[in-house]
Order: sequence, then structure tokens, then C-alpha cells
Amino acid sequence: MNGSKRNTQVISRRRMLYVLACFYGASLTGCELVRSSISQNLGHRIPDSIKSSGIVGAGEEIDPDFHLLNRISFGPFPGDLDRLKELGPGYLEEQLHPDSIDDKAADVRVRRFESLEFDMHNMHEFKKEVLRSDMARFTMLKAIYSRRQLFECMVEFWSDHFNISIDKGDCIYLKPADQNNVIRKHALGNFRDLVLGSARSPAMLIYLDGKENHVISPSDRPNENYARELLELHTMGVYGGYTQQDVYEVARALSGFKLRDRYRRGEVYFDRLCHDNGPKRILGHVIAAGGGEDDLEKVIDILMKHPSTAHYVAYKMLRYFVSDNPDPNLVKELAKTFKETKGEIKPMLSQALASDQFKNSRATKFKRPFRFMVSSIRALAGDTNAGAPLVRYLERMGQPVFQYPTPDGYPMESQPWMGTLLWRWNFAMALCANKIDSLSVDLPRLGEALNADYSPSKFQNKIFPYLVGRLPDADEVQAFSESKLKDQELLAMILCSPTFQMH
Repeated sequence: MNGSKRNTQVISRRRMLYVLACFYGASLTGCELVRSSISQNLGHRIPDSIKSSGIVGAGEEIDPDFHLLNRISFGPFPGDLDRLKELGPGYLEEQLHPDSIDDKAADVRVRRFESLEFDMHNMHEFKKEVLRSDMARFTMLKAIYSRRQLFECMVEFWSDHFNISIDKGDCIYLKPADQNNVIRKHALGNFRDLVLGSARSPAMLIYLDGKENHVISPSDRPNENYARELLELHTMGVYGGYTQQDVYEVARALSGFKLRDRYRRGEVYFDRLCHDNGPKRILGHVIAAGGGEDDLEKVIDILMKHPSTAHYVAYKMLRYFVSDNPDPNLVKELAKTFKETKGEIKPMLSQALASDQFKNSRATKFKRPFRFMVSSIRALAGDTNAGAPLVRYLERMGQPVFQYPTPDGYPMESQPWMGTLLWRWNFAMALCANKIDSLSVDLPRLGEALNADYSPSKFQNKIFPYLVGRLPDADEVQAFSESKLKDQELLAMILCSPTFQMH
């Protein structure tokens, strides 16, 4: 009775909002302006003065604080570098504890997405195109405006690690719950909680066919899809030392999970009649017969203790934050921390960011399309609601949100992204010319904060360093001096430059 009443209240609220939206449709632009104004008043605005434009003292070497910001955020927002230099090590410590950071300004921007507030049992009420758009826009706005930037980077990292494509089956209706209850909930927590949450995620059970893994009679063979990816992509890695027999035994242990398709649609439940209740031998460990649903946690415990899991998680984290080719010794050090802390994520992050390889890896990682777009908007303090034009640019660059088809997630290396560079240049030119609907930049205001009038000398000594963290080299100085581009075109040229493509 209580559940029925609650659902009625939620649906009534939705209908009420729908009617109001229709009635005030003509005032939509006004609503967006109100959200933008509130967000800016809460801190999302260009400060009166950006002192860190004095970064020129760093010469042609990228400023180390700028480098840190480029890795633990989606690029500096005006004033971020000033604040980091003021707080010193306290800035990273603050980012490692996101709950201590007031993020109301970003919350105002994303509060419009009503569909993502519903529980998964009612998500089928929404059209797929609405959910697809809302998830993309929410993700972009959080990355652009959240002050919890390290947290948002970790959300991106784990979303790829536990990749789910919303284009398969009913995943699009269940991915918002997976994102909230698994990825965002545990992004800076403990790895075991992430793996266990993912294993029980309705979206993952559909995406990797876990809901089809049923063993009813002794002759039935379990569905091995999820078991294989659990070992290969989520924990041990492809070279982790497991065998095909281990995959088979894990699949047996994970059999019996189903999804409800009517009442409480999408909810996971365990059916003992579809579970292989016999003994299993996994990676040298025996799971006794009769474990039932508890077999899942026993499998996760075995994987958490295996050295390959520690090594693989450390390797992937270093690839994201430090280098495409992390130092094997640093991988070992992080793997040791993983084992000592039983999978705590924050200590590993702190260790990675304090390493010599991190300090010496400035501007060595290629920005994927999402990071390029977000870092460009953040650098210019763009004001946006992440509308359809912005979503389309991201799609044309090749990285639509939650739409990578295979379980390994969007690639980190640069080569797969080389074929869509033209769309980056188109985006940069349109951004600087204020020609993207639903996105605007105030370049005169930014110039005032930087004490720059967009003259060639100010471009070299103020604007270029502000955007890339160092002074231009001789070739770049020559390009500035010979350029006949207008102010906004010259600014776009910097965003299109090889230097800005790296972080």
C-alpha cells in the first residue's frame, strides 16, 4: 500500500511538471537564464582577476600546478589555478573528500533532468531518446561545472572500466541506476564495493547476459559472458593467469540471478532453482556446495585477494592519471597499496599523484573528445545547458556518452581518435565565435580578468599560458607574429593546437 501510494505521488509529480512545462514552454529560455544566473552567483563566473596568468614565470615548461589540475580535473576553470596555488597540498586533499565541497552551483545546472530522479521501476515511462539525451547532458554538465572535479574524473574512469552500452536491450532504462548506485556511489570508495555493486547491477546483468545464466539441470552449461569479462576486464586483466576452466567455474557460481519484468520491473532477485549449487574450484580455491546466492561474494573475495587484480587496477589507474605506459615499478607500488588497504581507492590515487613519473609526465596524454570539449568550455567559462547542439558535437567526435559497444570501454590511447580531429577544429571555431546554440562565452570579460586585450603580445604572454600552462616556444611565437587571424580565430587556433590536445 505504501509503495503504491509513493509511486502514485511520483507519477502525479511528473504529470504536474509536464503540464507546467507545457504551459510555460514559451518561457523556457527564461528558465535557463535563471539557472545560469543562480549558478554564476554561486561561483560559476569569471573572477575579476586571474592572478595565475602570471604563470609566464614557468617559461616553456608547463607549470606543475597547472599539470596537476589538468589531470585531476577536466581542465582548469577560471580561478581554479589561483585557488590551488593558494591552498597548496590542501587542494588535492579537498578533492579527495568531495563531500566536503559545496557543489550547489553544479546541482542547479542538472536539476532539470527529472527522468534521472525516478527509480528504475518507473524508467520505462520515458522515451529512449529522452533518457539518452538526459544522461548525456547530465554527464557533460557535471564535468563542466562540478567543483568535485577529481570525483567526476573517477566517475568517468570507472564508467569505462565497468562499461555498459545503453544501446543493448533495456540497458538504457537501467543505466541511470547503475551510474548512481554503483559508479558514483563508490567512485572514491573501495574497489570491492564497486565490483560487487556492478555484479548485482540490473544494467550489467542485461549487458553481459548475466540474467541468462541459468543452470537448471546437470546437463545445462552456464552462460559465461559476464564471468569472462569479470576476470578479463573488471578484476584480473587479460594476462591475469586465469584459465578457461576458471571462467566456467565462475559462471557456475554466478548462475541464478534474474530480473523482474512486471512488478518492480528491473529488480534483481536470486532463483535457487536456476543456480548450480555444486562445489566449484576457482583459481585454486574451493567454494563448497550449497552456497547459493553467497557464491557471488565468495567469488569476489577470491578475486580481491588475487595479486593480478591489484596489479591490473593499479595499471589502469596509472594509465588514466599518469601515463599510457606506466612505470612497472610504480605499478607494483600501487598494487602493494591496493593489497594493504584491501582495495581502498584514495590511497592509490594519492600515491600515483605524488610519484616522480606523474611529475615528469606533463602534457603527455591525449585528450579524448569528451575531455577536449569539456576542457575548452571550462577554460573559457562557457555558459551552457548542454543542449542538443553540444551533444551532437560530441557524437561527431566519436565519444557519445554510454554508447561504446564493447565491454572494454572507450580507449585511452590517442590513435582511435585521430579520424575525428576535424570536428574538434569545427567545435573550437564555433565555440570562440559564439555560434553554438545553448552555449555562450564572454571573451571580453575573460580578457579583462587576464589583463589581456587579445593583442599579439598579450596572446603570447597571457592568453596562451593561461590555456596551456606555459609560454609559447619559438615556433609558436613565430606563428603568432605571422598570423593574420582575428582575435576569436586566434583563440580557436590555440584550442586546436597540438599543445591543447594534450593534458
